[in-house]
Amino acid sequence: MPEKRTKERASHKKSQSSKAGEYVREEMEHVRQGKHGARSSKQAIAIGLNKARRAGVKVKPQKGKKSVSASHHKPNPRRSRATLNALKREGSSAASHKALSRHSRASARQRGPANRRAAARKAVRTKGAAGRKSAARKAARTRARHAA
Repeated sequence: MPEKRTKERASHKKSQSSKAGEYVREEMEHVRQGKHGARSSKQAIAIGLNKARRAGVKVKPQKGKKSVSASHHKPNPRRSRATLNALKREGSSAASHKALSRHSRASARQRGPANRRAAARKAVRTKGAAGRKSAARKAARTRARHAA
């Protein structure tokens, strides 16, 4: 069940993907706090997206899954409990900054260089002058740290 705060934050977003992102962010926080774990960052993201779908956010269905008809049935409590108990046995490193960075780089590599370039261009357009300045400072700090 998504938190009230997450629903509120998601309602202020324009795009469906940004709304879904709020639910994924909430899920990452849950994993970090130790409410439950996840085997991989991909699994944690999938749980967040599923929460978003259940909350009514129009997110594309999972690859290979056919869209389920509108007849919603009550979830099986035994199955729900088993799933949660299984997640509680998993670790919390799936939501670490390192794991998320690794996941985002891997998914970007799959999309190809042209798509990455387009995403970078869009980021530059939407960031604004102050955002570009702070990003340049951060990049310079990173370069200096790696050079040393």
